[in-house]
Amino acid sequence: MVLLLVILIPVLVNSAGTSAHYEMLGTCRMVCDPYDTKATTAAAETVRDHSVMPLPTFIQGPKGDPGRSGKAGPRGPPGEPGPPGSIGPPGGKGEPGRPGHPGLPGPPGPNAGAISAATYSTVPKIAFYAGLKRPHEGYEVLKFDDVVTNLGNHYDPTTGKFTCSIPGIYFFTYHVLMRGGDGTSMWADLCKNGQVRASAIAQDADQNYDYASNSVVLHLDAGDEVYIKLDGGKAHGGNNNKYSTFSGFIVYAD
Repeated sequence: MVLLLVILIPVLVNSAGTSAHYEMLGTCRMVCDPYDTKATTAAAETVRDHSVMPLPTFIQGPKGDPGRSGKAGPRGPPGEPGPPGSIGPPGGKGEPGRPGHPGLPGPPGPNAGAISAATYSTVPKIAFYAGLKRPHEGYEVLKFDDVVTNLGNHYDPTTGKFTCSIPGIYFFTYHVLMRGGDGTSMWADLCKNGQVRASAIAQDADQNYDYASNSVVLHLDAGDEVYIKLDGGKAHGGNNNKYSTFSGFIVYAD
């Protein structure tokens, strides 16, 4: 450093002229005259004196303003699940759910076998008509076994009885041809559960054949039976000619 100053000072003095003055701040301050040997010697002494002086230390300045925030870094991995929170208060009432599937049928009621009127919107189709094929005599239920119509299958030709399943008002009629020729008579009764509800008689007077006929309107409950019973005499069968017939139908349900 001292050697560099010794070389640069004469050069600067010669380029500025004979009367130029230079000042150096910091490490030295001097006045140079290129034609004064004493001044040159004094300058050299001054340089030597300053060469042994310690270099100045840098003083720390005041704290600067905070810098701008940096850009957001990449998203980190998800953390571990936290502990479950406490149970919150009950929510409001929800909307009603959809109707469930129909349940199983319940046990039979007191009127077992009855069909409720709520199961149909019109008059139920119940009607029958049957003829008598073989002859009967004495005291027996007439089995009209030549069935033509049996809507609802409530008439049983093997027993000759109509069994009610839908309570209501019913109409019945019967015509029984008497097989005469021996001066006897024939009685035919319409019965409900063993009780006579209508009767008819045929007599053998001047001819061999006569009819016993009648009709009824009855209220029936579920399980009631209606049939024709011979109460003496002889009933003529007709093979498929249906001389003797029994029929009935529902008028309206309860």
